[in-house]
Amino acid sequence: MPVSASNRPERRAAQPAPLTPSDYLRKTLTARVYDVARETPLEPARNLSRRLHNKVLFKREDQQPVFSFKLRGAYNKLAHLTPEQLQRGVICASAGNHAQGVALGAHKLGTRAVIVMPTTTPQVKIEAVRALGGEVVLHGDSYSDAAQHASALAEQQGLTFVHPFDDPDVIAGQGTIALEMLRQLQSLGSNRLDAVFVAIGGGGLIAGVASVLKAVRPEVRIIGVQMSDSDAMLRSVQTGERVQLDDVGLFSDGTAVKRVGEETFRLARELVDGFVTVDTDEVCAAIKDVFIDTRSIVEPAGAMAVAAIKKYVAEHKTRGETYAAILCGANMNFDRLRFVAERAEVGEEREALFAVTIPEERGSFLRFLQAIGNLPGGPRNVTEFNYRIHDAAVAHVFVGLTTHGRGESAKIAAAFEKQGFATLDLTHDDLAQEHIRHMVGGHSPLAQDERLLRFVFPERPGALLKFLTLMRPSWNISLFHYRNQGADYGRILVGLQVPPKDGKAFERFLRELGYPYVEETHNPVYRLFLRG
Repeated sequence: MPVSASNRPERRAAQPAPLTPSDYLRKTLTARVYDVARETPLEPARNLSRRLHNKVLFKREDQQPVFSFKLRGAYNKLAHLTPEQLQRGVICASAGNHAQGVALGAHKLGTRAVIVMPTTTPQVKIEAVRALGGEVVLHGDSYSDAAQHASALAEQQGLTFVHPFDDPDVIAGQGTIALEMLRQLQSLGSNRLDAVFVAIGGGGLIAGVASVLKAVRPEVRIIGVQMSDSDAMLRSVQTGERVQLDDVGLFSDGTAVKRVGEETFRLARELVDGFVTVDTDEVCAAIKDVFIDTRSIVEPAGAMAVAAIKKYVAEHKTRGETYAAILCGANMNFDRLRFVAERAEVGEEREALFAVTIPEERGSFLRFLQAIGNLPGGPRNVTEFNYRIHDAAVAHVFVGLTTHGRGESAKIAAAFEKQGFATLDLTHDDLAQEHIRHMVGGHSPLAQDERLLRFVFPERPGALLKFLTLMRPSWNISLFHYRNQGADYGRILVGLQVPPKDGKAFERFLRELGYPYVEETHNPVYRLFLRG
């Protein structure tokens, strides 16, 4: 039967074949990135390598002009735009690092750049984009929210959208990192590379790196790394289709993506050999590891690969292998370092936290201190000690102790129990970590005749023992607050119940003790929040 125009099957335009790793290799070899980017070092992490018994290499993308790898893909995309597109201007959505790359690239090429950033973006990244000439628009809580707004603005103003990850030119630009690594291995005296660990947000970095390595060195394992609260790529690969997360964690703002790219998902599903998820404490510990080896501070996304290597080695018990971690960014808010330092020790399990119940009687603190000195594995340094009198029979003490390795907190708790002290292990308790440790205290009707003093103790073994030994047995400690801050001296707040008749004896005690102090008994803040 003849086919008329009305019933002729509709012909669809042929879809271009998906790009293969070989196609991406060719695109990467011709990528234009070095007008603005630089070849970053591949450096051995000697301290971490010794600890893990494997050779760890750091690819230092934190040393780019904008302190992130994103410059590569962004500029490669801009360099492939037509003169007409550049004349109209470009727009992007980014949590900060891609934004800086687009802003710098646009400045280099003399075109307008509008940057839509989530409202949660660290101020350091916002200011950096503005300094590069970008027009910043703040919108939404995540990259996905910002991207929707950027798409609407692009249509309204005729701007070209520069995607941060889901674009072949962007992916090829990021792939230049892998080309550099392969060349640099030769200069390090060994061509061995067992696995490369790559942080994933939307997937542009791992798509580019995996495409190049699988085309040239297919035996190298590609391990994707995601935050446990922002694991859209892992879930997508597991389900076989892209999924959208309802919410994402914001500690690693550079990888806070609710939905990965279509092309990056395809490449990750085909080329990535495995995934590791890491949490906030593990990333904080990894930031410290990077600092120890490099004396540089990376942002959370920049340390994710290092955290994953540590977790991978612990799980697979490997020795003698060579791993590369891409330190993908260093745009860290300075104020966030307080949180990182606080959580790094717990992330590495170098510190254990406990709630210990001791009798509310004279000499209990001294006996508990002696129990710490008798712990299995040798004495531990006290990193934190918080207490406020509140009960006539028992005292609840919040205490932090150094550990010699992972998994020791349960053993320490058992040792305290064996010595008669009821103990609750708080090492992995988020409520205790984030809030309760700062809230131990309050008004106490039992704190009669209390004098409050701020001391400066030398940070050395025996300092607290000296204090307790010189104290009169009849004086009771009603409040104690100490937290190790990494300095040579510890600042300690102590409440002591000293009868008025013992005033002169108390002055002699302070002179004999010899520690600098300030009495705060009449401080209005103390009277408002602590005095009974």
